[in-house]
Amino acid sequence: MSTTTAPANPRSRVITASLVGTTIEFYDFYAYATAAVLVFPVLFFPTGNDTTSLLSSFAVFGAAMIARPIGAVIFGHFGDKFGRKATLVASLLTMGIATFVIGLLPTFQQIGWWAALLLLILRLAQGFALGGEWSGAALVATENAPKGKRAWYGTFPQLGAPLGFIIANLLFLTINWLLPHSENPALKSEAFLSWGWRIPFLFSAVMVIIGLWVRLKLVESETFTKAEKKGAIRKLPLATVFRHHWRQLILGTFIMLATYVLFYLMTNFTLAYGTKPASLETASAAARAAAEATGKDFDAAAFASQFYPGLGFGYTDFVLMQIIGVVFFGVFTLLSGPIADKIGRRRLLMWVTGLIIVFGLTFNAFLLPAVDPKFTGALAQAFLVFGFMLMGATFGPMGALLPELFPTNVRYTGSAISYNVSSILGAALAPIVALWLWELGDGAPWLVGLYLSAMGVLTFIALFLSKETKDNDYDEDLGVAAAVEL
Repeated sequence: MSTTTAPANPRSRVITASLVGTTIEFYDFYAYATAAVLVFPVLFFPTGNDTTSLLSSFAVFGAAMIARPIGAVIFGHFGDKFGRKATLVASLLTMGIATFVIGLLPTFQQIGWWAALLLLILRLAQGFALGGEWSGAALVATENAPKGKRAWYGTFPQLGAPLGFIIANLLFLTINWLLPHSENPALKSEAFLSWGWRIPFLFSAVMVIIGLWVRLKLVESETFTKAEKKGAIRKLPLATVFRHHWRQLILGTFIMLATYVLFYLMTNFTLAYGTKPASLETASAAARAAAEATGKDFDAAAFASQFYPGLGFGYTDFVLMQIIGVVFFGVFTLLSGPIADKIGRRRLLMWVTGLIIVFGLTFNAFLLPAVDPKFTGALAQAFLVFGFMLMGATFGPMGALLPELFPTNVRYTGSAISYNVSSILGAALAPIVALWLWELGDGAPWLVGLYLSAMGVLTFIALFLSKETKDNDYDEDLGVAAAVEL
């Protein structure tokens, strides 16, 4: 008697599908993140106060994190019940459509606060899509990985984060540079604010078509097919994971916490801090010119009472510094995989988390403006390189560790919920908390660094309470014994 087995995905297809998809998803996400600092406060949240406008923009940015666990539950349900392929295609389409439509939105000046509401709805759609994307890509990579190389394969969907960041920001930089400027080409131009910012969002449609072409060629992993044949698939994976694997959910959520906080501090907060004027005189002159251009009165005393300094870099200069740092993010993401396969995920992450705690205590040493601008730039660049190195070292192993916490029949749901609930505790709150602490510290960033260290302590405790997952056998851990048919 002959038997048939599920066709195996070629390794090149596995790596490409997990990498290309997450690159596109993160590109879309970062396009919004960049615009949330540079464009949306002016075009969608013109409150008359720079801090309030930026906070409003960050609040909508963070709102997507609330939608991510919802996406995790829904995509996780279908991914654990019917397979990984369809959910990966659906999540990519949802993200792509939402991002494309953002590029078509009218602004506050055209339709008032309806513009902000529409932006919020589309941002929630982005979060919903990303809630299902990451886990599906991580499972495609790790469930098809050769023995002893799960962490290495798991770094490829993680690599989509730095690649998406670099592509999105290089595109923003190129567009801003090519558009006509009345003054310094390193600053935002009127054309960029008027229509140039829309191009990265519209361009996402091209990337989505490429991603869909790759993902439609995938077949289900042998691990999922085996679980399906043995009757391990649950009617309600969510109920099963909460009933039998709630401890792993909690641990996974807090294991991911410091990673999220670090990442959004290194991208959103540092961009806001790095490009904010370093002196009251420079900021006042810019604010006065903006007020005169719009025919509004400028209250110098009120502005001075609300001002707190940054590093004073131009947008182009600082984003290029960030991109240099993100290159180290990508390199250390890839390096972390083989190390985690050799010494274990838990051991590596405990060392990296300890370094993150120490790094959080150094913010004032790196980010205080100095008398010599070159010295300030060197310190800021070193800060970005160190931070993104740590980001790669902690983010890379997560592609294997979080899925390994759960058996096959609830792996999508469990890893997605842990990953995305952590996004609320970490990513959604980090930009807002950082901005509040920045203002509370009168412009000094030490409170922001202390916040990162505190989150690192929580992650370290979760790692200490967890077990090593390196030797977990996917083929044996189908979840049959633990699950109850519902």
